[in-house]
Amino acid sequence: MNKALDSDHPNQAVADVGLIGLAVMGQNLVLNMADHGFKVAVFNRTVSKVQEFLETVAKDRETIFGARTIQEFCALIKKPRKVILLVRAGPAVDDFIEKLQPHLDPGDVIVDGGNSYYQDSTRRMKHCAEHGLLFVGCGVSGGEEGARYGPSLMPGGTEAAWPLLRPVLQAIAARADGEPCCDWVGSGGAGHFVKMVHNGIEYGDMQLISEVYDVMRRGLGLSVEECGDIFAAWNETELCSYLIEITANILKYKDDETGKPLVSLILDKAEQKGTGRWTVESSLEHSVPVTLIAEAVFSRMLSSRKAERVRASKVLQGPPAQPPLNEQDRQNMIEKLRLALYASKIVSYAQGYMLMKEAAAAEDWNLNYGGIALMWRGGCIIRSRFLGKIREAYQDEPNLENLLLYRFFRDALLAAQQSWRDAVVFAVSRGITCPAISTALAFYDGYRAETLPASLLQAQRDYFGAHTYERIDKPENQYFHTNWTGTGGTTTSNAYSA
Repeated sequence: MNKALDSDHPNQAVADVGLIGLAVMGQNLVLNMADHGFKVAVFNRTVSKVQEFLETVAKDRETIFGARTIQEFCALIKKPRKVILLVRAGPAVDDFIEKLQPHLDPGDVIVDGGNSYYQDSTRRMKHCAEHGLLFVGCGVSGGEEGARYGPSLMPGGTEAAWPLLRPVLQAIAARADGEPCCDWVGSGGAGHFVKMVHNGIEYGDMQLISEVYDVMRRGLGLSVEECGDIFAAWNETELCSYLIEITANILKYKDDETGKPLVSLILDKAEQKGTGRWTVESSLEHSVPVTLIAEAVFSRMLSSRKAERVRASKVLQGPPAQPPLNEQDRQNMIEKLRLALYASKIVSYAQGYMLMKEAAAAEDWNLNYGGIALMWRGGCIIRSRFLGKIREAYQDEPNLENLLLYRFFRDALLAAQQSWRDAVVFAVSRGITCPAISTALAFYDGYRAETLPASLLQAQRDYFGAHTYERIDKPENQYFHTNWTGTGGTTTSNAYSA
């Protein structure tokens, strides 16, 4: 039996930090901490997994200590204790907090490193405070590899916990530009909110890449392997990113059984765990038009209706077949698709930052927007060269109203604009769906429009519901109502919204 579970002194406090939850992410994070010189106590609801971990993955690791019970686990950790939870988001987190409380002391820290909803983190922080405990909701990004060799970490919650956690979290985090991809985000659920927006942007990036791939395959007639070569080449441009890199690798991967590209054998039904949907729901709560992420979420929902789509394909007709492009035109369109992808990506991040800005105002968070870009530069799924420019933007203009207004992104959109439009027209003319790229362009055109047709919309609302309107020739915040039919009267209605 491993000495860690068969110790003669299980109550001796030897560990610098404790971790509960020995799935792959948890195991890798433990090994990461041990690699950086920290002694780690571990526990799992199924105790046999502790023993298995110690005898296999953590074999011969003298600085990892297992526990049979929560009480033993807490006794192994030096005070003030630092306990990291890597368990499924939801009731399991609350359950472990309740189990830990009797064995912790005031000033001890509980860190939730799962994909929890940010309002739950705010609630848990308040609950822990009632028991003298410090609570941190920490976004963790980077998947299994990131957890093992350096994730992006986004901690927020009780600020007094940060000096205690900082040496551990910044040591194990990825690094970009020589700095750790981890810094304090803010109070309450700020850490998990920023992680939620990260995941929403991730949804958007994945959808954008998939749409470009679809246009290459169905619109340009490229093979899977040719598409892989193109994405590999794009990874040497301003599109350099983790998702572009793995896309090239995926497209080049052959199925062992058939020899075909494996991606061509994967059923086109996308799943989701909820963080993208949370981002969209939050955008509605804060009245922020996060249209691209919304389309990415809806596209996954549409993909899940596979059987229905197959039936519809038999009866719903698209446009007439178009003649194939010659080689020169095909190469030109590939470049236009690259620029369309780049421009759409800029819009996606701009929308995500709009949402963070509105939420920060509502929640009284002092978010460091440039610092968030640095945290996302390494270790996380959306890490890319592109993020360095976002950090630069907020360093140059800390009160920047919108990323699209920063000179670098403004000029990039101007340079890409015609290619962006041509790519959308090309896809639409061939009946190829590209909702994320299209909505990014629509947002750009809407955002830059001095006037929008909302004047007619307001007139309609006033016509049927007496909801009033403002006038361009009168001071702001003066509201008017018109008796459009002559029989509607002069009474206005502000009791509900339509």
